[in-house]
Amino acid sequence: MKIVFMGTPDFAAAALEAILQAGHEVACVVTQPDKPRGRGRRMQPSPVKECALRHGLHVLQPDRIRTPESMEELRQYEAELYVVAAFGQILPQELLDIPRYGCVNIHASLLPKYRGAAPIQWAILAGEKETGVTIMQMNAGLDTGDMLAKKTVPIEKTDTGDSLHDKLSEAGAELIVDTLPLLEQGRITAKAQDDAQACYASKLTKEMGRIDWSRPAEETERKIRALNSWPGAYTTFRGRNMKIWKAEAGAGDQAEQDAGEPGTVTAVERDRITVAAGNGLLLITDVQLEGKKRMSVKEFLPGYPVKPGEKLGGEREGE
Repeated sequence: MKIVFMGTPDFAAAALEAILQAGHEVACVVTQPDKPRGRGRRMQPSPVKECALRHGLHVLQPDRIRTPESMEELRQYEAELYVVAAFGQILPQELLDIPRYGCVNIHASLLPKYRGAAPIQWAILAGEKETGVTIMQMNAGLDTGDMLAKKTVPIEKTDTGDSLHDKLSEAGAELIVDTLPLLEQGRITAKAQDDAQACYASKLTKEMGRIDWSRPAEETERKIRALNSWPGAYTTFRGRNMKIWKAEAGAGDQAEQDAGEPGTVTAVERDRITVAAGNGLLLITDVQLEGKKRMSVKEFLPGYPVKPGEKLGGEREGE
């Protein structure tokens, strides 16, 4: 099957690699333009572009895929199918209608749940026990097309946004390779999504990472895991932002829970700081103070002695 592949981040690069390894012909790869990254703000290619160049594939990087010029160029490849994974631009219906088999999308959720930009993180935030990937026949809506195949992935209690991303990336790569021959042979029956079961996974923002200590400890733990590594969950410590990389919710005894209002340190041990939440306690074990490297609480405490009764949260210096 002759394919045009559209994608940008690591999640998409894994699928492209798998499609190539399975022996499919990729006529062209479309990805987002290079962007400045890192301290030096040097222009860097996307992971999909890097993968494509390693395999000697032609790469297109249009600022806007919907321009007549971009769509005309795509027509020249006469591809039978477009495979899309986290491309980063909305595809118009005119483009979706170009290939014989249309366009399929690899989406990182069990649709119709978590349509939108950040399904991986929102599944953890919501406390889901499982998620997965869906191969979807694309239409002009936002992740609303008919479903072709699904693969379920359990969410472990220790999963972070990053670790779950890697699991779903692998699952998506396997599922698209399994789906392509079935699609070509006409052995798949598309299933419409139930819009009544749909929910939206909005784009992540830095502000989402701010910890509200009045919320239950289990909810805050999920936020810390879900937003690891970006944008990260954070609070303030002595007027400076402090990212919390690792923590666990705990009930504690009644005396600890009554030791202070939410955000108050109730206990300090050599390898953890316990903080009162709106319900329960949060046991913090890995932190990163603004301007410093990530470190364990055991490494952090000698330089920044913390005492029970100290408060986290509040205004940052200069605010």
